[in-house]
Amino acid sequence: MINNFDIDSLREEYKQGKPFNYVVIDNFFKEDIAEQLSNEFPDYNDDKVWNIYKNPLENKRLTPDWNLFPALTYRAFTFLNTPEFINQIEHIIGVEDIKPDMGLHGGGWHVTPGGGKLNIHMDYSVHPKLKIERRANLIIYLSHWQQEWDGALQLWSHDETTNGPKECVSKVEVKFNRAVIFDTTQNSWHGLPDEIKAPSNVLRKSLNIYYLTEPREGISTRERALFSAHKDQKDDESIKQLIAKRSSSETIKDAYRTE
Repeated sequence: MINNFDIDSLREEYKQGKPFNYVVIDNFFKEDIAEQLSNEFPDYNDDKVWNIYKNPLENKRLTPDWNLFPALTYRAFTFLNTPEFINQIEHIIGVEDIKPDMGLHGGGWHVTPGGGKLNIHMDYSVHPKLKIERRANLIIYLSHWQQEWDGALQLWSHDETTNGPKECVSKVEVKFNRAVIFDTTQNSWHGLPDEIKAPSNVLRKSLNIYYLTEPREGISTRERALFSAHKDQKDDESIKQLIAKRSSSETIKDAYRTE
C-alpha cells in the first residue's frame, strides 16, 4: 500500500527535528491508493458518522469507528497496525516494542472545514483505556490543498517559565499524500491555531494513528489533551475554564461541544 522509503535517512531526519523529533514523508501511499482513500471519506454533514468538536478550542470532526470505514480505508488502518509496518516506525523513531492502538482512540478519519481550527495542545500521555504510554503520532494528509488556505501543522517550543507553548518553530504544510511522524513525549505542543481559509467545498482530510509502549518511569500521567489559549483568548476566564474541563472530563465526545 505504501511506497518504499529509506528508513535510515528518515531516522536521521527525525532525530534532527525541531522543536521536537519529527519527520515528513511525501508520497506516502502509492498514488492510486491515496486517491481512493481520499475519495472514501464520508459526507462532512452526516452527523451520524462524526464525533463533532465545535467550541472555542477546536472546530473539527473525526471518527475512529472501524464499522464506518469502507474496504480500502479498513485495509489501510489494518496495515498501519501490522508488525511489518510497526517495525519501520520503531526504526525511524528509535523506540522498541511499539504497540498499536487497534481502537484508534482519538484517531481515525479527521476532517477540518474552512474556518476550522485546533488550538495548540499536547496530546494525552497515557492511553485512558489501555493505560500505556503514547509515543508517536502518524498523520497522513489526503486533501489536494493550496498553501494560501493555510492549515499547516504548527510545532511549538516549550516555555519552561509558564509550562506552556512558547513560539512556533516549524510548520508542516498540508500536501496531498504527505505523512508526518512526530514524538508526543517531548513537551510536544502542536496544532492548527488559526482558522483555515479553505473554500466551503474543501476539507482538510487526514488519517491519524498513534503508537504506544509500556509506560516508562517518571512520565506524565495525563490522560486528556492539554490545550493552550490562543493569543486572543489569553485573558478570557471562560477559556481557562474550558481548557480545565477539556483536560479532565471523562466524556470527551460530549462535554466540549458548544455549538
